[in-house]
Amino acid sequence: MTDLETAKRIAELAAQAGGRAYFVGGFVRDELLCSAETGEPSNPCSAEDVEPSSSGSAADREPGSSGSAADREPGSSVSIAASSDSADHKDIDIEVHGLSPQQLRGVLEQVGEVLQYGSSFGIYGLAGHSIDIAMPRKERAVSAPQGSPDSAAGAPRGHRDFEVFVDPFLGTTEAARRRDFTINAMMQDVLTGEILDPFGGRADLKAGILRHVDDASFAEDPLRVLRCAQFAARFNFTVAPQTIALCSRMDLSGLSRERVEGELKKALLKASKPSVFFETLRSMDQLGTWFPELQQLIGLPQDPVYHPEGDVWTHTMQVIDRAASHRAEASEPYRFMLLTLLHDLGKIVTTEEKNGRIHAYGHETLGLPLIEAFLRRITGEQAVADYVLNMVPLHMKPNMAAFSKASVKSTNHMFDEAAAPKDLIYMAMSDKPVMSGSTPFTGDSAFLFERLQAYQDTMAAPFVTGKDLIEAGLQPGEYFHDLLAYAHKLRLAGIDKATALKQVLRYKPPRN
Repeated sequence: MTDLETAKRIAELAAQAGGRAYFVGGFVRDELLCSAETGEPSNPCSAEDVEPSSSGSAADREPGSSGSAADREPGSSVSIAASSDSADHKDIDIEVHGLSPQQLRGVLEQVGEVLQYGSSFGIYGLAGHSIDIAMPRKERAVSAPQGSPDSAAGAPRGHRDFEVFVDPFLGTTEAARRRDFTINAMMQDVLTGEILDPFGGRADLKAGILRHVDDASFAEDPLRVLRCAQFAARFNFTVAPQTIALCSRMDLSGLSRERVEGELKKALLKASKPSVFFETLRSMDQLGTWFPELQQLIGLPQDPVYHPEGDVWTHTMQVIDRAASHRAEASEPYRFMLLTLLHDLGKIVTTEEKNGRIHAYGHETLGLPLIEAFLRRITGEQAVADYVLNMVPLHMKPNMAAFSKASVKSTNHMFDEAAAPKDLIYMAMSDKPVMSGSTPFTGDSAFLFERLQAYQDTMAAPFVTGKDLIEAGLQPGEYFHDLLAYAHKLRLAGIDKATALKQVLRYKPPRN
């Protein structure tokens, strides 16, 4: 059976036992977003659009936040029974009301092998299916366990400090109250298609508004501030003033970097305008805890001749939005987006005014400690940091090379330094110059791609190796490193292998 057919079978068995099953959360939201009623969005959700549960476990995530197309309500042209397998490729979340845990498990055992993610959370799965089956529950924030990092007096509450209470007879309205936003608080009867909307989510969905469900429950989970910002960016929604005000009072310092990076990554990789994520956090006064370097870009001046758009913040926001149109072609999309986000942090420590002009000489290198601090705070992946720290010092070189029509040897060296040569071109295109000196110049991507091809052709040609030196009669030793480095310079200069080998054999490395 497909996942949708399995969900229907669960609902039928639950009904026979006296219960009722509902699609919940993002599953319902995305059906309405993609329906003819509201029009298909430019950035439909994916199965990754889950609100992490208070337990912090991937298995214990909040059901109903996955993105997929649910079955339409009565009167629609599509029903559960008629749904095609093509709609059955994303996680499905259902909530079963009116059955005890033992009854629900008995229902599920009639369908397949039951997976239980935690008895205290009332969340189950079925082997071989992307379905989460949950029971209605309430959550209450509690103090961190004794001895944990968050247990010290005055320590901020993190994402994991909750008690969960399963209650099969809680009722649909109270069960939906713990959801983050009204658009995620709708429920749809699996069998009848009836949509329950106790908090006005459908109206907010049509209006493109993100509005929290409940002041008390929303404020207990600080991750929702970042989640709000990434949803605003993903769906191009406006955040309700009451929600902005509530988010501005919440403390994000207890969140783990993994949770923060998860929301950042969704905004950078899935939004057509990632700037909305940061602009939303700015409107909430919530940049300072996790993105203080970005906050310092606000109001930081630039020379209006080269940057008529305004301060470094405005420039950076424009760059990441342009970069979003190139990320699919980038070799490392997430790393590329971080590169575009952080490329001008060096202007924080280098910007000065001289003779009536604003300069930031050396910002591409002097800002590396700031970038390293940002990355250390946000991610634990050294490969991500290595990529960004390698590429930032190079980010101005492609446009300079294109303007001056630099030699092939010069552009070969530039690309050879880059961790991702093609991404360096996309960085230059996203940076989008307007002037070079006193001459208007908006870039020349055709030139850069031609030179990238030349570099790739050079690197594909035969070249001198250590084996060649040994076969020529040299004994391996420390000086081999110098000889091979010289051979690589000749390679980048376009010297053919035979000629390069002769020159290398005559080369005398300088002595220290």
